[in-house]
Amino acid sequence: MSSKSEHDKLPIRMLHDRVLVRQDNGDGERRSGGGILIPATAAVGKRLAWAEVVAVGHNVRSVEVGDRVLFDPEDRAEVEVQGVAYVLMRERDLHAVAAERLEGTDDSTGLYL
Repeated sequence: MSSKSEHDKLPIRMLHDRVLVRQDNGDGERRSGGGILIPATAAVGKRLAWAEVVAVGHNVRSVEVGDRVLFDPEDRAEVEVQGVAYVLMRERDLHAVAAERLEGTDDSTGLYL
């Protein structure tokens, strides 16, 4: 479990069970499963968000750098590093992990819930 992102080469070493993620840009327009365009201003209920893991602490066991994780955007602490916004959280605050390395497990969805 590396503490440096291969994408950004962040000069950060995460401690304990902390996970640093870069949130997907999901604030714009999106499409429903039927192809209907939903504007960014449309009101939605409580919604979880996906993000990419860019650094992990040495006590993190379930995720690795490069994994995509699902989390509650209301329970987050934001930090800016070198002009890029990141979200800092504990591993226990993650709801799911999506990674190619999980495809060979018994779960057929590729998600660890």
